Formats: sequence, structure tokens, C-alpha cells
Amino acid sequence: MTEEIIIAGFGGQGVLSMGKILAYSGIMQDQEVSWMPSYGPEMRGGTANVTVILSDERISSPYLKVVDTAIILNQQSMDKFEEFVKPGGILIYDPNGITSHPTRKDIKIFQIEGTKLATEMGNKKIFNMVILGGYLKEKPIIKIENVIEGLKKSISERYHDLIPLNLEAITMGMNSIVPYQVVEPVLQN
Repeated sequence: MTEEIIIAGFGGQGVLSMGKILAYSGIMQDQEVSWMPSYGPEMRGGTANVTVILSDERISSPYLKVVDTAIILNQQSMDKFEEFVKPGGILIYDPNGITSHPTRKDIKIFQIEGTKLATEMGNKKIFNMVILGGYLKEKPIIKIENVIEGLKKSISERYHDLIPLNLEAITMGMNSIVPYQVVEPVLQN
């Protein structure tokens, strides 16, 4: 099993953290892992993305031209990375701020209202964990006990008291992800 993922959005959305948690979770599951972040000099507010590869075999290169899964968190990332998903792959996105929804019919597309749900839960910083939960529902490649260990490894010990809230957000995401149906544009005469 090899899973190649790109997570892309604005800096400050927890894009790199989500990738790091996935990577550490894979390590806890005795998988080979690659984590390669990319972000502009702006960081917060600028675009950021991370590629994560989880595999049962050695990983030859962290560079990806196509991915099994794209997790998209803003319009710029949708414009750039929708085409990177392999036919038959998965695209997961938060519709908040998306003006041009995905149009491909050769992939599975899912929507998750991460921004809205994190706000309703009272902590916008758990947005990325809501999204991660949605991903893990559709691709249960990491066991939840390894996600807990991944959280412990990737966040500072002084924030370990927030792990239960992060797990609650993951569960919320698992229960909230829904399939998205591509709608054909209506032609006017």
C-alpha cells in the first residue's frame, strides 16, 4: 500500500501540521514516510502545501507529479492541484471561500465544512483536525491510536491537554464529510 497525498491551502490553516501529524502517525504504524512542505515567504496568509507519502515499501522520491488524494483548503489550491489527482483518486475540500468548485468526473470528490464546524466547536484552530477526520473516514489507512501518537509527537508537550479536543474534531470530521456531485452548467439559449 502506498498513499500519496497533497494538502494545500493558506498558511495558518494548519496545512503543514496536518501533514506532519499524518507523517508521524504513519511512522507509529511502522510505515515508510515522506513529508515535504512548501510555502511562500509570507507564511501566514500565503499559500502553503505539503506532500505526504505513506507506504509499506521504500519511498524512492518525495516529489510527486500526481497524487492519490488532494486535500484542498482554498481557491488558489483548487486551481493548481485539482488536476494532480490520479483518475480514480480522491479530492476533499472545504467549500468555504471556494468560488469554482471541482469539475472532474474521473475522481471521487468530497466536501467537508471544516471552517464552519471548527467555529461551531468554539476553536478555529482545530479546523485542520476536522478535515483530517474527513480524510480518515474516506481513507482509513491510519489507525486512530496511531493518530493519537502522531499528535503527541507533532505538537508541543505543553499542548497535550488539547489532544482530546483534537480527537473530538477528528470524530466530527469523520461524521461530517459528504460526497460532492459535479453539476453540469446550465446553458442558456
